[in-house]
Amino acid sequence: MPVIAGIRELREQGQMTWSERERGWLAAPEAILNALSREGFGECKRELTTSRRDGRPAGGVWQGVNTLTGTVASAIWVNRPGWLQAMMFIDIDGVSLERDPYRDDGGEN
Repeated sequence: MPVIAGIRELREQGQMTWSERERGWLAAPEAILNALSREGFGECKRELTTSRRDGRPAGGVWQGVNTLTGTVASAIWVNRPGWLQAMMFIDIDGVSLERDPYRDDGGEN
């Protein structure tokens, strides 16, 4: 999977953290989507879901394509009441972006 500098920076700055229990990332959706956009992924789909009485989005889906490489990035997120960050699931060309225990626990970069 290609290294996405913006995603790496968010991880290093503690703005996205892995949840082993949920097998996803805790992060602000806009931070992730902005990082993907800066890496050349042009937005081609973005939808928000609302299922709460207060009308706030319960989650969403985003998809972008890098026209230079043909790579597709997808992000799905679920907002939870009272949480500052959403639970996010990110795919690049169908491969889930997950925590790398080797690198994250002190292995090579």
